[in-house]
Amino acid sequence: MINYTGKKKIEGVIPALILPFNENGKINFSFLEKQVQYLISAGINGLFVNGTTGEGAWLTMEEKEQVFKFVKENSKGKVFLCAACLQPTTEMAMREIKIYEKYEPDYLVAVSPYYYSVSQDVIIEHFKKIGRFSSVPLIVYNIPQCTHNKIQLSTILKLAKEKNIAGVKDSSGDFISFTRGMHTPVPENFSWIQGEDYLDGAALNCGANGMVTGLGNVWIEPYIKMYQAAKARNNSRVNEIQKEIDNLYELIQITGGKVIPAIKTAVSLLGRSNKWMKISSQTLNEQEVEKVKRIIEILGILN
Repeated sequence: MINYTGKKKIEGVIPALILPFNENGKINFSFLEKQVQYLISAGINGLFVNGTTGEGAWLTMEEKEQVFKFVKENSKGKVFLCAACLQPTTEMAMREIKIYEKYEPDYLVAVSPYYYSVSQDVIIEHFKKIGRFSSVPLIVYNIPQCTHNKIQLSTILKLAKEKNIAGVKDSSGDFISFTRGMHTPVPENFSWIQGEDYLDGAALNCGANGMVTGLGNVWIEPYIKMYQAAKARNNSRVNEIQKEIDNLYELIQITGGKVIPAIKTAVSLLGRSNKWMKISSQTLNEQEVEKVKRIIEILGILN
């Protein structure tokens, strides 16, 4: 079923889309539409759908289908779409890919096997099988804090030679390995995408092709300005804008590292989501909501 037409180059500002829920855990499509339109109108390049920030690991396949189909219809081809498959085994990922392919994503995304510890050889075979099975380019997603199986740089470099593997989204925070990878010869169409908001500016200045941001759901404009500055090779401007993103990150720090609940709360205060998490008990309490509100007031983005 493979269809090698040449890898597409993935690059730019790619928000990891939040998924608004009502208090009963049902998807709020009205807010989802608002969030998608906000991000697209601001000038993003792509959307990362059903990923970590979108609570993809807690969605049923039926919900994932509904979300991806809805985002595709509402984005109207203006940006590329990455469909995340957060599955623990090769077979489960391929089964999910088969379902996603009906909706023609631009990229598919898979993580390393998880729950059990596995070797790098197992990880290599996992991604090779998925890449060869998929009819669209595959992005390798390195997020060891969730999978507990880090994808080593040597593994990424081997996978970069695969015809249908388009790049890596690195959320490991291992900037040494990320920059070493960028400075190692790989096929021209292979992309290095940073997935840690604190490292976006530094990654762009070192030659990264783009970034996937969860925090950007709140305020995407700095990311777009930073990417434009990087394209213009204005490193000092990139560093200046990174400071704005660091200040925005304070809403996560002030809630004790409750990343997704803090992001959703901030977006809810801006009128584009509810604050509710899929598992409602994870939602921020009123005291935490006030802390988040103070941060976005200081930043001047609360209407």
